[in-house]
Amino acid sequence: MKSLLRGWITLVAVLLMSVGASASTHAQHMRTPIDWHKSSETVAYPDVKQAKNLWIKVDLKHNRTYIYDGSKLLYTMYSSAGIYKKNNASGKKQSVTPTGTFHVQNIRKDRVYNPSLGLGANYCISWNGDYMFHSVVTDQRPHHYLKDDAAKLGKAPSSPGCVCLSIPDAQWMEHNLPTGTKVEVVG
Repeated sequence: MKSLLRGWITLVAVLLMSVGASASTHAQHMRTPIDWHKSSETVAYPDVKQAKNLWIKVDLKHNRTYIYDGSKLLYTMYSSAGIYKKNNASGKKQSVTPTGTFHVQNIRKDRVYNPSLGLGANYCISWNGDYMFHSVVTDQRPHHYLKDDAAKLGKAPSSPGCVCLSIPDAQWMEHNLPTGTKVEVVG
């Protein structure tokens, strides 16, 4: 009985170490300091064509976007989503970015601009109508990034609802994320 218990404990320890190793492997590849001009990790982006169960997790609280194949973490991106506002019904603050399960739509644009907000972005891919993954925000000029907002990447919410990414991360998402990919927004 003791040897069986020892075997189970060893198996659980190995499994926990492999999960921890995967997370720590990605942590050691995260670019520090954060640079919105560069990819979030210092390693190549994953080949999502090889993924059997590709999905995205957006963590509003921790300002991260994770790319998974099933339970295997493939890549971590610094992100900044919607600012927090007081919900009149509950009295609590919540992100203006909706939470829940969504899917990547077939709306991709190299550039968007909202004149009423005076904000634009590059490398956009929709996951819920007007909600998108895109680069850190710009003004009306396509490559005039708002540095104060860009400095919040991976640190604090900054957008009116979309998920902002570094320029290369947003470009990679627009060009590589398949339509229909599940997106879970939590936080």
